[in-house]
Amino acid sequence: MSAPVTTAAAERMSTLDAEFFFAEHRNVPLHIGSVAVFDGPAPTRADLMRLFEAKLPLVPRYRQVVRAAPFQLLRPVWADDQEFGIGHHIHCTRVPAPGGPEQLRVVASRLFARPLDRCRPLWEEWLLTGLADGRWALVSKIHHCMVDGVGGNDLMAQIFSTDPGEHLPAVTRWDPAPPPSLAGLAAGDLRDAVTRPFRRLAAAPDLLRQVTTEDLRDYGHGLGQFARDLTAPAADCLNGPIGPHRRWAWTTADLAELKRIRTAQGTTINDVVLAAITRAFRDLLDERGELTERMVVRTVVPVSVRGPDEAGVVTNRVSAVLANLPVSEPDPLRRLRLIRHEMDGLKHTHQAASAEALTALLGLALGSAPAWLARGTQAAFRTPQLLIQTVTTNVPGPRRPLYVLGRPLTALHPYVPIGNTVRISVAILSYVDTVS
Repeated sequence: MSAPVTTAAAERMSTLDAEFFFAEHRNVPLHIGSVAVFDGPAPTRADLMRLFEAKLPLVPRYRQVVRAAPFQLLRPVWADDQEFGIGHHIHCTRVPAPGGPEQLRVVASRLFARPLDRCRPLWEEWLLTGLADGRWALVSKIHHCMVDGVGGNDLMAQIFSTDPGEHLPAVTRWDPAPPPSLAGLAAGDLRDAVTRPFRRLAAAPDLLRQVTTEDLRDYGHGLGQFARDLTAPAADCLNGPIGPHRRWAWTTADLAELKRIRTAQGTTINDVVLAAITRAFRDLLDERGELTERMVVRTVVPVSVRGPDEAGVVTNRVSAVLANLPVSEPDPLRRLRLIRHEMDGLKHTHQAASAEALTALLGLALGSAPAWLARGTQAAFRTPQLLIQTVTTNVPGPRRPLYVLGRPLTALHPYVPIGNTVRISVAILSYVDTVS
């Protein structure tokens, strides 16, 4: 066993991460996840625990818990879990016979519906055995306050391997950093409160340089498109209250086929996938007798704002745009052209990047106010709204085959949470030559 490793001292959550943490409640567990299917034979739970424990030094956040400040006066901090045990995070269950896709969906749905234990590091893995044809699966869950979709993909690439000959690595002993004391946190909070105005003033020039005149002009033009989009009649019949249970399903497409359509129609792969999702919503609304003229489904489309040097950064680096899916258009090619026009307009006005920069300026003006943030975020997630019908997130996945202990990963299916009145969310994830 190698020399012990000790992680750094407590780290304050970012504002966006704190929003995801505070927004969670009983019926809205806010973890993202995936189901990875492998060819057999399945490893033992003990082997899987040893594999993850050996690779945890690559992702120190996996051994840290959230420590909230008294009265939520400041953002929570990440601190080493003094009682960390890998057995609390690696679980095992069996899929009932015959172990086909439907049985896998049902078991995964139940696991995704369960909130993570906030007293422990906010992640877990479930080893599912009993799949047909000698296969097995891993259900991964990680809280959205820890990482976004792209960052989660980076983490998966670190935990999994590109080497089919990988064997069980050696485990390095880990010693947690001393827990932050209440007095130390209070002193840090006081120091933060005193120095915050000066740090805001020091950061202002950099933030102002980020938001150029061109950014503001483009963002203003984008607000015009945003206002026009809001005038279209939305399929608010899709909105409604949600409970603790989840239904989760997947479908797959050949990446080469999507590329052929993209080339033939002069669009992007993301446009093609959005067109397919639009058709699905159209069919659903038509089957219910709720499809009307000019109807759209409004979707939030998260956009990664990670720089090239931020791969593997364990935090949320994401902005978003609002797009209309033209479900009332019967012609599939015209639907695709309408989506391309919508997305091109959003890209031209740099809505995602401008929104991130303006949010930073707003944070500069308001300062760090987690008590207000907690109450506002919780209230926003509990307030009924009809503006948004779905969330559609597209994450480029691993392009090279991955393995776990020499077993090849054959399929990868994504999961994203839903929230209060938004009953449907869609995650798109590619793996090698397949899109799920």
